[in-house]
Amino acid sequence: MRRRGFSLIECGALVLVLSMLGMTMAPTVQQMRSSMRGAGSAAKLMSIGQGAGAYGFSNQGKFFNYSWRAGGSYVMPDGRTKNPVSDSQAGAFQNQEILMRRTGRISGQYKIGNFSHRLAHRRYTHLVLMDYLNESFGSDRYIDPADANQQIWKDNPLDYGTGSGVPYADGFPDGYDDDSLWEVEPVRQRWAFGSSYQVVPSAWQQEFPNRRYLPIASTPHLFNGTNGIDLHTGRNINEVVYPSQKVWMFEEFDREQAGSPYFAYPQAQSEKLMFDLSVNNWASGDANSAVVPEYGMFPWKQTYVPLDTFPVPIGGLGDPRLVNQRFRWTFRGLLGFDYGLGDPGRGPMQKMP
Repeated sequence: MRRRGFSLIECGALVLVLSMLGMTMAPTVQQMRSSMRGAGSAAKLMSIGQGAGAYGFSNQGKFFNYSWRAGGSYVMPDGRTKNPVSDSQAGAFQNQEILMRRTGRISGQYKIGNFSHRLAHRRYTHLVLMDYLNESFGSDRYIDPADANQQIWKDNPLDYGTGSGVPYADGFPDGYDDDSLWEVEPVRQRWAFGSSYQVVPSAWQQEFPNRRYLPIASTPHLFNGTNGIDLHTGRNINEVVYPSQKVWMFEEFDREQAGSPYFAYPQAQSEKLMFDLSVNNWASGDANSAVVPEYGMFPWKQTYVPLDTFPVPIGGLGDPRLVNQRFRWTFRGLLGFDYGLGDPGRGPMQKMP
C-alpha cells in the first residue's frame, strides 16, 4: 500500500507550529538559564563566605585583607627587600608577592610587575583569601558563571597584549573610562586574577571621621585618597552590628538580567554575600541610600562609566544619569545596615532611586 507523504501546505503548517512553540518557549529557556547562573553565583559566594569564616577563625576574627604595613621590611620571591612608606604601597607589594610566589612568574618576560599606582584593595583583596586557602590561581570560584570575559582572561593569564581582549590592551575606546594608567602592563596582566565580586570598602578600611579612601564622582572604578591612610585597622566581625542586613561582597553586575545592569541601578538584583554568610539577590532599589559623610548627608550618586569590555550603561555610552551607590558606601560602614530599618542617611523615608 502506498504511503501518503506530507503536502507542502502540511509541511508549512508544521514549520509554523514548531516556530511558534520555539518563540513561546524561548523566554522560559532563557529564564531557566539565568536562574541556573544565579544559583551558581550564589553557591560561589556562599563558598567564599565559608572560606572567609575559616580565615577569620585563624586570624582573631579579622576579615581577609592585606596585612603588610608601612614601615615594615618584606622579602619578595626574587630576593629583593621592600620597605613600603605607606599602607597602600605595602598592600601593592604584598599583592605582587602573592602573585609572583603562587604563579612562579618571578622573572623574565611575564614577571608580575609592581602595582603601586593602583589600590590593590579595590579589586584584588580576594587574592589574600585565595592564598590563605592555598587555592589554585586558576580557580574560578571568584568568577560569576555568566562573566565570560573574566573566565577567558583567567584561562589565558599570559595573554594580555595587543589583540588579547584584555581591557585597554588596544588603547582607549571612546565612551569608556579613560584614566591613563589602565593600559600599563602591571594593570593589564592582573585582569587574569580578577573577580566578578566586589568587597565593600568598609571591610578593608576605617569609617568616618578617620581618613580613608573615598569615591570619585567622575568614575566608579577609582577611589581618592592619600598615602597617610591607615588600611590595616584589623576590621573584625565583632564590629558589624547588623550582619544579616549588611553586604560584604556583591556582583559588580547583575549578569543574570538582560544587559547585565551595573549593581547600582535600582532594578539590579546582584547576588550578595552578607556578613552573616547568607546570600541573597535582593533588588538594589530596596537597599538604603549610600551616604558619604565627607561629602554631606545626602544620598551619594554618580554616573556609571564602564571600563573597556565592561557592560555599557542602560542608556548607552555617555549616559549621564546618576545612580545611587547603595551598599558600597553604607552610612556608618560596619556600624550601619543596607536593608531594612528605614534609611540611616535620611531617617524613615522612601528609598532613593
